[in-house]
Amino acid sequence: MNVIETRLPGIGVRREIVTGSGRRVGIVAQRDGDLDLIISKANDPDACVASIPLTPDEAATIGNLLGSRQLVAQLTEEHRDLPGVSTRQFLIERGSPFDGHPLADTRMRSRSGASLVAVLRSGQVQASPTPDFTLAAGDLLVVVGTSEGLDAAADILRNG
Repeated sequence: MNVIETRLPGIGVRREIVTGSGRRVGIVAQRDGDLDLIISKANDPDACVASIPLTPDEAATIGNLLGSRQLVAQLTEEHRDLPGVSTRQFLIERGSPFDGHPLADTRMRSRSGASLVAVLRSGQVQASPTPDFTLAAGDLLVVVGTSEGLDAAADILRNG
């Protein structure tokens, strides 16, 4: 996939892709650090149909959500022949009981039987995080286990 990069004098840089349907989707990274998610007109890349300002946390979370699909698809394929084993994603939200705390504090494996296999943060994958890995708002956790274990993991992450 080609990323089209356009310098915007006095503003910053626009980076976008053209989707299979012909839509142009991207971001404008402003010189002051602000980010805008944009959708441009298909026939006029300089005409913006929508522009949504994003905080750094929102941009990172959207990046995690979009990037996680490939990782989850790969894990699902690897567990395809293991009956009863599933993969699920959980978002650490601001105000979560584990925001800013090490993974060990969740005791997820011993309490639920489910295993955290990766954390997506700011578009980067942290595979097999260690117990001292500090969770942060916006992290997308990829967890593997039984349906019951995954339900228990969701409850742990939500309620502590």
